[in-house]
Amino acid sequence: MVVRSVAALVLALGGLVLVPASSAPAGAPAGARAAASRPAAYVPPIKHVFVINIENKGYDTTWGDDSAAPYLAKTLRAKGVLLDRYYATAHNSQPNYVAQVSGQGPNPQMQADCQVFTDFARTSTVDPNQAVGSGCVFPDDVPTLPGQLSDAGRTWKGYMDDMEEPCQHPEVGAIDPTQKATAKKNYAVRHNPFMYFHSIIDRAGYCKKHVVALTRLKRDLRHVGTTPNLAYITPDLCHDGHDAPCADGRPGGLATIDSWMRRWVPLILRSPAFRRNGLLVVTADESDGPQADSDACCGPVTSANSPLPGIVGPGGGRIGALLVSRWIRPGTWSTTPYNHYSLLGSVEEVFGLPKLGYARDEGVDTFGLDVYNRYSPS
Repeated sequence: MVVRSVAALVLALGGLVLVPASSAPAGAPAGARAAASRPAAYVPPIKHVFVINIENKGYDTTWGDDSAAPYLAKTLRAKGVLLDRYYATAHNSQPNYVAQVSGQGPNPQMQADCQVFTDFARTSTVDPNQAVGSGCVFPDDVPTLPGQLSDAGRTWKGYMDDMEEPCQHPEVGAIDPTQKATAKKNYAVRHNPFMYFHSIIDRAGYCKKHVVALTRLKRDLRHVGTTPNLAYITPDLCHDGHDAPCADGRPGGLATIDSWMRRWVPLILRSPAFRRNGLLVVTADESDGPQADSDACCGPVTSANSPLPGIVGPGGGRIGALLVSRWIRPGTWSTTPYNHYSLLGSVEEVFGLPKLGYARDEGVDTFGLDVYNRYSPS
């Protein structure tokens, strides 16, 4: 953790003082109820973060020499830093997405991918701000990254591939009909974490404005002013590699991931917002499966609601993550252990926000000068 210590030293020597955060109005969506403060000194002046998740792919599968996704594993990889000790936080898919936007740990219903879109029945709250209970859709007062961003006057959008209408989700208490793709429908609610918070879905206008179809991204990327501060992008069940073959007969897996990446990633990299002050993060939700790899790297080895977040182990396995930015040297590596809670905490650091949930755990590191290795703090 030498680089992390250097980052801390830079922060100390710089004499940076964080500006106290002010409270947000009581009617604001559930965030940290705080305005943004100045980011730490080792964090570049990033203003736009793009996050893309692929599905069920371990580190060697995606990033190894024999990867079936040459654009992702070679062409795009050459543009950034590969975090080769980046881990998922749970099995199966759904709790990993929720971890990235709230810091909440898994429970058995989430680990089963929330087959029924049930309310989360909370019995208590324990540190670090974990809702204790069972179910899937968290109460209105459980804080989220989107809530934090809105409270702080930042913008965010979830771009969901093949979503038929904005804010698409089942009725609370109903069976989730998107658990399995069809030849015509490949959207999966369980890969759309924003749908699992009443603070978002209960505000219909807010939700429909912020959780939209992927086709909207191309238009939003045209101008800096229309590009959100956080763009959270989820390919559908075919494009994310989950299905192989796909329900409509396409090959799926890494081959289809690669085709999708070749289409969408260059649009991001060429966009005015990314070129000015953007950061792209590409990772997977989890490894190939619980039996393949349920290791964890850092932070909690259990959760408030599940003794084994990885079903048969402490985590979701080693998956890796690629980060691309003007403040990152192409073709570099970081061996610092990170996970999805690290990603959440790092995005919060970019926007000067307090850390939520397990992003606050003392074992969870956030991205430092090992990642922002082209940045020189003043």
